[in-house]
Amino acid sequence: MVTVGFHASHEQIAPGPLLAAAQRAQQAGFDAAMCSDHLAPWSVRQGESGFAWSWLGAALATTELPFGVVTAPGQRYHPVIVAQAVATLGAMFPGRFWAALGSGEAMNEHVTGDRWPTKAERDERLRECVEVMRALLAGEEVTHHGRVTVDRARVWSLPEVPPRLVGAAVTPATARRHADWADGLVTVNQPVETLRQVVAEYRDAGGRGDLALQVHVAWGTSDEAAFAVAHDQWRSNLLPPAVNWDLETPEQYDAVGELVRPEAVRGSVLVDHDAERLADRVAELVACGFDQVYLHHVGKEQDAFLDVAASTLLPRLRDVAGAAPRGTATGATAASTGGAA
Repeated sequence: MVTVGFHASHEQIAPGPLLAAAQRAQQAGFDAAMCSDHLAPWSVRQGESGFAWSWLGAALATTELPFGVVTAPGQRYHPVIVAQAVATLGAMFPGRFWAALGSGEAMNEHVTGDRWPTKAERDERLRECVEVMRALLAGEEVTHHGRVTVDRARVWSLPEVPPRLVGAAVTPATARRHADWADGLVTVNQPVETLRQVVAEYRDAGGRGDLALQVHVAWGTSDEAAFAVAHDQWRSNLLPPAVNWDLETPEQYDAVGELVRPEAVRGSVLVDHDAERLADRVAELVACGFDQVYLHHVGKEQDAFLDVAASTLLPRLRDVAGAAPRGTATGATAASTGGAA
């Protein structure tokens, strides 16, 4: 059965209202949740970017949902600090937390003043960070010299079972590179054929664990209303990975976003005003081979989306995608499987 989760976007919603939205998501019937981890938003219009790790403690303490975060160790965060944060949340909320690790974007990492490495260098750095974090979460003292430097580090407060460390990938090539270390994979909605390739590359290379899909949606009472939300909030996010990785400021994203054809938004966001049809469209993507799906309504206001999710979207999605009814063990199991890998 498929776990249906709620994605909390720090770039769009201030921390307090975002916490309230996560709590409402549980009430609406979502099984799990995940969040982003940004220093800067994707556009000036989005206008927020709370600190994910502080927020996660509050979210886990005030809901019963499993939570994940997509983060990037190596530059803005030293891997020892990320390992300590993962360990603390894992110890406080056993079986309810996982972290997806990626190579990052310049918009969040350039603030250190260090050179922004090439993608190949960032991938090598990520692999080193994973090795460091795995050792620390196993209770080892770590000294390491490479693309990251670690001097006699140890994490003292450890969970009984280390949280899952999941690979974050957009392209099939990156999915394949993660397969030998990740406890699962998370990606974002793309054309069906691309998603099938992402799944196939990860699985064919021996990738284990659950596959999770974050789906950007825009729901409104009419097509015009839904599209207006998508175009306003997400047009700066339609850039190809090579561009997305290297821009440094929200203003740069906004400038490039003005060159995006309005209708191109529909290629990256499922825009709809019919909740049952939206559920069917999500189910088609899930059928590419995913165990978990996280819905991200790209609007700054979440209440109307959560209301329709409770009344129509989630029941329909459970019917057509085989999603687990709320209250089963699926959400917690998905969050904890493979933690000791």
